[in-house]
Amino acid sequence: MKVILKENVENLGTIGDVVKVAPGYARNFLIPKGFALEATLKNTKALDHQKRHLEYKKNKVTEAAKQLAARIEGLALNIAHQAGEEGKLFGAVTNMELAELLKAQGIELDRKKIILAEPIKHIGEFTASVKLHPEVNASLKVTVTKAD
Repeated sequence: MKVILKENVENLGTIGDVVKVAPGYARNFLIPKGFALEATLKNTKALDHQKRHLEYKKNKVTEAAKQLAARIEGLALNIAHQAGEEGKLFGAVTNMELAELLKAQGIELDRKKIILAEPIKHIGEFTASVKLHPEVNASLKVTVTKAD
């Protein structure tokens, strides 16, 4: 019996796969638990339509992420912090602070998407990675100066 998987099933397949299984397995486990649908002509056409719709939506989201990445790449954030004589900061520049500065520039991001290799603790120029989408990353230029 052929079924269309609605959930990821271990050792069987992923969402949207059409797999052949024993009729009892489909009738007694997969279909009642909501893991699969019978692969009728109507259900197969509905799956194709849903896949096209999801692909369109995915492309739209990816394109929006690429545009946002281009805006972020064009920015250079300047931060003034109190520092000691050797350029060591009192405290550190964190991803939360960078998110607030981006918000002031009109780009609202979750701070968890801004990835710093390590907290910035010195005066100088640094690069932070911003993960906007699984396929789209941007690099953000950050300049830390000594506050008066």
